[in-house]
Amino acid sequence: MPVKKVFYFMDWGIFGLRSYNYILLLSHLLMENEYSPRLFVNIVWILAALIIPALFWFPQQRMNKGWFISLELLLGGSYYVKSFMQADQLGSVDYLIPSLTIGYLLTRKTAWTIPVLSVLPFTSMLFGKVTWDLALGSSSDNLLFSFIGIWVSFIAKAYHEKNKLAKEIDEQNKLLSQYAAEIERMTLLEERSRMSKEMHDTLGHSFISLIMSLDAAIALLGKNPSLAKEKLISIRGMTEQNLDEMRDIVHKMGEEETTSLADHAERLVSNFREYTGTVILLTLKGTERTLPFDMRQSIIRVIQESFTNALKHGKATEIELELRFSPSALSVAIRNNGTPLGKIEHGFGLSTMKNRVEMLGGTFSISSLAVAGVEVRCEIPLKGDKPDAEN
Repeated sequence: MPVKKVFYFMDWGIFGLRSYNYILLLSHLLMENEYSPRLFVNIVWILAALIIPALFWFPQQRMNKGWFISLELLLGGSYYVKSFMQADQLGSVDYLIPSLTIGYLLTRKTAWTIPVLSVLPFTSMLFGKVTWDLALGSSSDNLLFSFIGIWVSFIAKAYHEKNKLAKEIDEQNKLLSQYAAEIERMTLLEERSRMSKEMHDTLGHSFISLIMSLDAAIALLGKNPSLAKEKLISIRGMTEQNLDEMRDIVHKMGEEETTSLADHAERLVSNFREYTGTVILLTLKGTERTLPFDMRQSIIRVIQESFTNALKHGKATEIELELRFSPSALSVAIRNNGTPLGKIEHGFGLSTMKNRVEMLGGTFSISSLAVAGVEVRCEIPLKGDKPDAEN
């Protein structure tokens, strides 16, 4: 159910109960009493208690809770005390529904009303008409219903916060997805541009040379067959060379799967610097081992997510990435100078990062730094005993 509908239902439910309470009191007066000046005063009193506070709080229209509660206590509370002192009405008079309404609308500024509700029944004892036990029971009932109202209000607010948080998480996930898609698109465009330039500069030039050599060989066929043959042999060698160059280009197109983690991290840092203007320091320690493609991709995704969070949530201007290789483990630390963390909420992004690392058998942690900023740290065990010589 949408949040607005929840509050709409809650407000009108409480307002309806309160209105019903006063209308019921009014109907009892009209049915059980003959007309008299006293009856007229009571009717006006109840109508005032019903209408005047509602001028300051009405569902979805007026929200001055402080004035509503004050007038509710002044008008409805005074009528309750007056009725409570009348011995013939002791069994039928209560202030439960108004207490529920006050609890539902309670704010920090109106917290003083809780002790007032508990004291109301005891004021009747000053006139000697109410016993201690009866006043204590009525006071307890008032407090109970006011706390029920507070509980209902708390549930409504908690539901609102939950939906607000879910909406924020959904928006953040959309932004992150857009960012990842944009980075992927830019990387693909850069790669396509690089490959097209390389093919133009190598294969394009070679094929032009082949065409010109073939034209020359064709022209020599009738005049000097032996020279034409030499030209054709030369053209064949050039063709083999072009084939080797084409194979080399195709090989480079697939080199992503064999790129080392350090090279991939350097490329990510370079792209992030260029696209966001963030100062990023990359530190590599130890000798990199040959890592599986899936492991490298998971680590890069964690680094990419950490960079994004540092900018989006921490408003960081400087980031430090440290990759430390040891014979048995890889340590990844991403530090930034952004806003320190409060209570850590493992939303979609952090949960995904944690799951990626744990699927590799590693550990994931995030914490605030001593002075300012946040650190993300991953410890991932490594298998195998051959370091990557190229790194």
